[in-house]
Amino acid sequence: MNKERSSQRGSKCLKAGVCGSIVTAICCFTPLLAIMLASVGLPAIVSYLDYILLPALLIFLLLALYGWAKSRGEGAHPR
Repeated sequence: MNKERSSQRGSKCLKAGVCGSIVTAICCFTPLLAIMLASVGLPAIVSYLDYILLPALLIFLLLALYGWAKSRGEGAHPR
């Protein structure tokens, strides 16, 4: 029972990490977010995006790595 729950948690972390990494990478490496903020009238925030997006990308990549290790590690070592 705990093994299934842990495996589900690992796959949820993996999915959330991958989706978050993709969205953050799109916003970080394309001018999409800068254009959206400028169209709304908030271009002053664009200069601070690197302080938010790069740590967020790192967190989501670590979450994806944790989920991948958790889902992979459960099948390799049965108890």
